[in-house]
Amino acid sequence: MKYGTISRLVQLPEHGTFGAMVLDATPFCMTLEPYLHKIIPAAQYIAVPFKSPTFGDVYLLQNVVGRTYIEMHPGNLDDNTKGCILIAEKWGKLYGKYAQLNSGITFKKFLQYMNNDKLFLTIRDCF
Repeated sequence: MKYGTISRLVQLPEHGTFGAMVLDATPFCMTLEPYLHKIIPAAQYIAVPFKSPTFGDVYLLQNVVGRTYIEMHPGNLDDNTKGCILIAEKWGKLYGKYAQLNSGITFKKFLQYMNNDKLFLTIRDCF
């Protein structure tokens, strides 16, 4: 089992909720989630490997109160989240919106690092 923390750092209307993820006590990547109305409750979760019909190999958060199929997958913009957690290398701008960049490559690195292990994930609000 691997251990991770997502620290949500800022929420921007029309852009999403931006955070940073640490895996096994090492800074790993940036994250993007929806803004307010679809945000995942701050809590502790287990995430497991999952074959998504949309994104292929992803990680799925288990036991999210009031929600199902919350995935960790690649993506750049708030519009790509569909209520999930996006993983990318850094923040920037894309199409005039605040976004994440280098998501595909960073997500592949995430999958390699995880090596099909379960993830004990803590999500916390720091804003």
